[in-house]
Amino acid sequence: MKLLTSALFGAVFGLGLLISGMTDPARVLGFLDVTGAWNPALAFVMGGAVLTAAPAFALARRGVRPLLGGQIALPDRFRFNAGLFVGAAIFGLGWGLVGLCPGPSLVLLGQDAGAAGVFVISLVIGSWLARRLGAHAAGSAPVSPD
Repeated sequence: MKLLTSALFGAVFGLGLLISGMTDPARVLGFLDVTGAWNPALAFVMGGAVLTAAPAFALARRGVRPLLGGQIALPDRFRFNAGLFVGAAIFGLGWGLVGLCPGPSLVLLGQDAGAAGVFVISLVIGSWLARRLGAHAAGSAPVSPD
């Protein structure tokens, strides 16, 4: 059941990215171009995402269990470290240079496997490298995926 709901919600998320135009790197880069031809579409998509997710996060913080079982592990809202800032900066640089982030790049694999494929391969390598470096810096063995 978990796999089925994951696939269903992943498909809904991908469809939302397509309908909103957030798989178009030019539209995303237009949002980041605040001194030129600024396109506010991404701000509305982000606002819609926040309004949709806020009630679910509020319920999770109150300890309400998910309908399909399991637990929700929420991060500490007030815990910041160097890794968070470095990761956010690298993510932002990549996003600003290409106009893609992980979700839209996976959706684009079905439309433009060339450009999106290079991005996704780079994303996987970067994730692997970050995991290896993070585990090395912490002095522990690399964490294996679930």
